[in-house]
Amino acid sequence: MNVIIDTDPGIDDAVALSVILNNACFNVQLITTVAGNVTVEKTTKNALKIADFFHATVPIAAGASRPLIKTFEDAARIHGESGMAGYEFAEPTRQPSVQTAVEAWHELLTQSSEKITLILTGSYTNFALWYREYPKDAAKIDKVIAMGGTLSSGNMTSAAEFNVFTDPDAAKILLASELPITMIGLDATLKALVNQKWLDDISALNQSGSMIASLISHYNDRHVDGWPLHDVNTIGYLCHPDFYQAKRLWVDVITDGPAIGETVADIRAAYHQGQTNVTVVTDINQPAFAQWLKTEISLMLR
Repeated sequence: MNVIIDTDPGIDDAVALSVILNNACFNVQLITTVAGNVTVEKTTKNALKIADFFHATVPIAAGASRPLIKTFEDAARIHGESGMAGYEFAEPTRQPSVQTAVEAWHELLTQSSEKITLILTGSYTNFALWYREYPKDAAKIDKVIAMGGTLSSGNMTSAAEFNVFTDPDAAKILLASELPITMIGLDATLKALVNQKWLDDISALNQSGSMIASLISHYNDRHVDGWPLHDVNTIGYLCHPDFYQAKRLWVDVITDGPAIGETVADIRAAYHQGQTNVTVVTDINQPAFAQWLKTEISLMLR
């Protein structure tokens, strides 16, 4: 599967990158970064560090440094000031592309003879900028898998999930794009938990497991039963859709006021003449997810 992954590492993003860079099912053609968990300068450096750790030569391009309209608000309180607290990576051995994320997307898509899957694990600002400038490129997109949103309560406000809250105007553009979109939000990802025993197990597997366990143990998003690995579910869904339950819905995004960033679903199919614009993942088989991820880590080459 040919993929572009757009990301804001971020501890759970770093785990998602670790998995996708080591899974032969994916041909990662481009990594792009966006401001989100920390600034775009930091997310770009973190993506380079993860790529270097796995000796991956995938092109990496830096993207948007702020949302389209809304004031930028990071999540350093969750991921640490660097965005990847808990492990001392070597300094990157290369620089990001001279192209912006949008230009890198455009060049890759126009030159590709095959369709490409977009995986979005940060805010959707790069998507919105690209789609507004190069809408004809959308013909080269196979599908979009986006971590974000919630049908219930949020993790940024009582109503809003972080990625959508970060740039609700970009989320609105994504949902209006008419592309085949799967949104994996908090209804599932808050159940995608790993616990201390799981961390101890993967830490003993190999150097990759030790690195990932160190990152997760410093992830300040711990719940009673463990740490939710939100962004990893984008990869899990592509590998094992059978782990997940999903439904087609029409979803809108609130772009201002106290509910800014809320994803509002027409769950009764009452207001859009039966039309839908997104597949929403609503549940997960957590034991299967955790076991799959442990196996993926055990197969990493370092």
